[in-house]
Amino acid sequence: MAIKITDECINCDACVSECPNNAIYEPDTEWAYADETALSGDVTLPSGGTADADEMNEAISDEFYFIVTDKCTECKGFHDEPQCASVCPVDCCVPDEDHEESEEQLLAKKAWLHDE
Repeated sequence: MAIKITDECINCDACVSECPNNAIYEPDTEWAYADETALSGDVTLPSGGTADADEMNEAISDEFYFIVTDKCTECKGFHDEPQCASVCPVDCCVPDEDHEESEEQLLAKKAWLHDE
């Protein structure tokens, strides 16, 4: 399952540089699927929809850091555990029970993001 950041986030910035998929964004920051990935143009999302990977999307939170679910692989294929959770000083990077995925799905998402 993807990871989410709870409202206990203290906006310390520790998690951002740890994410191999550039899935974590500062509060009130627009984001794109193409940000530091191999994606470009029209893409089919892991969730089944379609999107323009280069199009900027509205911030998911304007109060605390957030994770874009379709870009989160729980660090599968990179690390043994989600790096955001391992460095978070307040333990606010937690499994997102609304987005459960198997290891196979997470690895497929990694390949999708990085054109492997």
